[in-house]
Amino acid sequence: MIRCAGVSRALPTLSCEISPVGRVVATFAGRPLVRPVRILVTGANGQLAHAIIDAFADRELVAHTRASLDVTDPDAVARVIAAAAPEAIVNCAAFNDVDGAEDAPADAFAVNTLAVRSLARAASACGAALVHYSTDFVFGGPTPDGPAAAPYTEEDRTSPRGAYATSKLAGEWFALEAPGAFVLRVESLFGLGAGWTGRRGTLDRIADAIEAGREAPVFTDRVVSPSHVGDIAAATRHLLDGGHRCAYPGGLYHCVNSGAATWHEVALEVSRALDVRPQLKLVKAAETVFRAPRPLFCALDNRKLTATGFAMPPWQDAIRRWLATRSLPAA
Repeated sequence: MIRCAGVSRALPTLSCEISPVGRVVATFAGRPLVRPVRILVTGANGQLAHAIIDAFADRELVAHTRASLDVTDPDAVARVIAAAAPEAIVNCAAFNDVDGAEDAPADAFAVNTLAVRSLARAASACGAALVHYSTDFVFGGPTPDGPAAAPYTEEDRTSPRGAYATSKLAGEWFALEAPGAFVLRVESLFGLGAGWTGRRGTLDRIADAIEAGREAPVFTDRVVSPSHVGDIAAATRHLLDGGHRCAYPGGLYHCVNSGAATWHEVALEVSRALDVRPQLKLVKAAETVFRAPRPLFCALDNRKLTATGFAMPPWQDAIRRWLATRSLPAA
């Protein structure tokens, strides 16, 4: 107990416990004091998980796809994680079909919310650190006639629109119930190079069209902070490795490449990097009918992450690094 000017405050305590899987876990203020060596990754077929696996290639990895671990089955999650006894769990599993979530909200909540609760409980039970990824869609964005917005910080009020966004916000709440958990908000993922045959994002489709000389439709009024999966993975490693020393507090972090741009501006940067004249079809998102609503302003402020000593590179730099490694998909 510390006393100062008549105020009493309890100091965080160092403790040592036996976890349910039989491992001795030292904690400080409820956080594991273990540099993660064995890391369990969920959603291992996705591009973010691939980048995570590359970033932690020097560690002992236990990677699970949907086929080997159904994260919507709480008993399976508890059993598999207890057997693996990881020091860290990195959850890359997600229901990312924004429009499909409107037709299947139960499926979206099963993966994006309830599965996260199961993972958080399993992490707590075995003394593992938890990393979970969320989305910019937790912010509703300004209306077309609203004032110009500044990039969102972690303290800004959320206002999800649609089943997908709501399921992701609820998942954040469950993830943060695990001691020392990190929740990283990311958006507009890209970054895998030649040989990637999995799901491709908006930037891939834009670059494919520009390289092939096809018309590329791009929004002129939707502002994003593109996120290179390799940079996200490097930030994840930074936080996990510092977290075991309690160097960086767990909690919510925005993890995007620095800066913001409309999709039109992003497409022009891709064209400059490729040194080609693009054929762009300019479209207003505000005038486009979507099954699920899209926020017009999605830029995120990552200064909290920068304060830990990890600066995310500018999005322009990330795009140029990515274009140097990618190739068109095989015909």
